[in-house]
Amino acid sequence: MASKVPETEFVWRNGRLIKWADATIHVMSHVVGYGSAVFEGIRVYMTPRGPAIFRLKDHLRRLYDSAKIYRMDIPYGQGEVEQACAITVARNRLGACYLKPIALRGYGSIGIDGVGAPVEVFVFTYPWGTYLGENALRDGVDCCVSTWNRPAPNTFPTMAKATGNYLNAQLMRMEARVNGYAEAIALDTNGVVSEGSGENLFLVRDRTIFTTPLTNAILPGITRDTIVSLARARGYTVVEAEMQREALYIADEVFVCGTAAEVTPVRSLDRIPVAQGKPGPITMEIQQAYFDLVQGKAPDPRGWLYPVVVD
Repeated sequence: MASKVPETEFVWRNGRLIKWADATIHVMSHVVGYGSAVFEGIRVYMTPRGPAIFRLKDHLRRLYDSAKIYRMDIPYGQGEVEQACAITVARNRLGACYLKPIALRGYGSIGIDGVGAPVEVFVFTYPWGTYLGENALRDGVDCCVSTWNRPAPNTFPTMAKATGNYLNAQLMRMEARVNGYAEAIALDTNGVVSEGSGENLFLVRDRTIFTTPLTNAILPGITRDTIVSLARARGYTVVEAEMQREALYIADEVFVCGTAAEVTPVRSLDRIPVAQGKPGPITMEIQQAYFDLVQGKAPDPRGWLYPVVVD
């Protein structure tokens, strides 16, 4: 059973901080009836210099890209929302935590297209640990190939991180849990590997790292981009390529990644062990490099860590 969201004291809403309990909307808001919201999930990590938001600017750029795809005009500049994220973390006096900015179509329009509905912006932040299980990062997880496909390119725009798009992901994840798996991997409508319900996917074969391209109905993951950068910096060849389902079964290593899942090894797929049925060395090397970066233990040449000052 999913755990309850841990409440914090403050939420940023439309330019000011309010109490958590006051962060409400009317049930007839457009977003409730039609799923018309875009959002981001962002991690804040503790570093030797204090809390830092990982790749905040990149996440917010994707938020605004998602809004543009759905013809949603966010009434605040990206810089304002950037400051709102930092303020919300600081005022809640949090260290490592999860940060969720969301823009939604609110109350005021009946039509399905949402024209006339005001766009509201919220920023939530709260503690959140490992996503796919307590020991998932160390021991790996068991996954299945879902019976649900990812959307076709001309249905839902998978490059947008929109709430309505996640109905598909919910079906994948619920099916996986009912059948005893931690997560599901979907195929696209052409029958090739796409991504997990909330993660991008990587496969290792003969020390070459493969990942699915954007054209296979995946979200352009910020963590995915980070992993590609870290792997290439360590001398690995990283290839974006379409992958057949059976490639998962004969891989030397498989791992999934995302803001929530971070870098999680996959130890089996459809009850077929991945290699020896335990996390592989390249996966664990990349995982360690990722945590060294986000926790401020390694150099940050790209300025991906956004420091937050907590009084």
